[in-house]
Amino acid sequence: MDLILDLLATVSRWSRSNLSEIALALVGCLLVLFGADFKGWVEQRLGSVAGALRVPMMALLCMVGSGAALIYATPWIVKGLSQFNNYSLAPVLVVVLVLIGVVADRR
Repeated sequence: MDLILDLLATVSRWSRSNLSEIALALVGCLLVLFGADFKGWVEQRLGSVAGALRVPMMALLCMVGSGAALIYATPWIVKGLSQFNNYSLAPVLVVVLVLIGVVADRR
């Protein structure tokens, strides 16, 4: 049992030192998974706009939306993940990765 707790603590400490990169990767995965839904929503809203304006507007909205999500959501995820202690951070990250994998598999 001590071996498992030591392994959890070691992986959690390593994860904590790389938490900003892990959070950025999580946000990127979520953008990839749900980006098509966001794009469809934007296309639906811009459906009545002329084609010459619709394409640049859609590119701009998707670029700004994705950029804002990467810039502003990543610190929130880092703050949330940093609340876990060294024995629970690694299992939480594994569960989050499994959930993202399940959602990706279903899409």
